[in-house]
Amino acid sequence: MKKVIIYSTLICPYCIKAKQLLESKNVDYQEVRIDKHPELVADAVKKSGGQKTVPQIFIDDYHVGGCDDLYALDKEGRLDSLLGITSP
Repeated sequence: MKKVIIYSTLICPYCIKAKQLLESKNVDYQEVRIDKHPELVADAVKKSGGQKTVPQIFIDDYHVGGCDDLYALDKEGRLDSLLGITSP
């Protein structure tokens, strides 16, 4: 399984929705709460190429983007392979 990082805030509905999709696939992820650690906002913005919204999702070094981007990858059938999930 690949390393998944999601920059989020507590009350963001898109963050919650993105985490729910990852959890439905039994994917472990590291959540970086920028509302609790504002000093990490600059890191998230830099890694995402200037994006200032949450969530910002990364699979290994690949910048997925936000919640809509994550769901689009899933709809296209590309998310599982990015995550390293193999079909039985």
